[in-house]
Amino acid sequence: MKPLFRWVLDTLLPPSCLACDTPVEKEGQFCLNCFKAANFITAPFCRICGVPMPYAAEPECESCAEHPPAFTQARAALRYDETAKRMILPLKYADHTEAVKGLAALMRRPGEEMLQAANLLVPVPLHRARLQARRFNQAGLLAIALARLTGRPLSVDALQRTKPTLPLEGFGASRRREEVKDAFVLSPDAEVAGKRVLLIDDVMTSGATANACASVLLANGARRVDVLTAARVADPRLEQPGLA
Repeated sequence: MKPLFRWVLDTLLPPSCLACDTPVEKEGQFCLNCFKAANFITAPFCRICGVPMPYAAEPECESCAEHPPAFTQARAALRYDETAKRMILPLKYADHTEAVKGLAALMRRPGEEMLQAANLLVPVPLHRARLQARRFNQAGLLAIALARLTGRPLSVDALQRTKPTLPLEGFGASRRREEVKDAFVLSPDAEVAGKRVLLIDDVMTSGATANACASVLLANGARRVDVLTAARVADPRLEQPGLA
């Protein structure tokens, strides 16, 4: 019955492109124009945080060299540009949860190795006040979708955000680190000791939030923490004309 129900639903409400309203054959696909515009992250990038880099000569970016993160490595599917925003912002702020399946499929490509090695998937949590206002955690939905795609174990509430942090958009790296300091704790019933944890989020900017979460997980015995996001904000200091 499921294929029949899906056929009826697609007939009445044809699936749309991940980034626009153009009808596509299957849910979670790009239309041709948006696929051409999508800015997938490919090498060279920092071997640690995954930020795009103009040259392959340096294995890691200046930020990771100066402030080594607690997590081992981070990877993302897309640069956080206008095309990525058209997928992520409606999910985050307008309840367009239909994008989750497609975003998870995009994340699987750069994250396949980390996903297969992970003992536990853990989403970056929202503070309870923001969760009540938004009604869902977009990172949690992505983690659930990735767990279903890969069969990896999942704990949607392993971490708690105890501090209602300000929105970090527009803050520099040092201000971001200060804002998320002591903002996360491990849930009382979470078991991460000895596990390789894969932290899931929608967007990584400076890595401050991921680093704060990874620090808590490692302090509670996690063997290793990696990070997988749908999109990564490029560092303007590393950009060349024509790369953005």
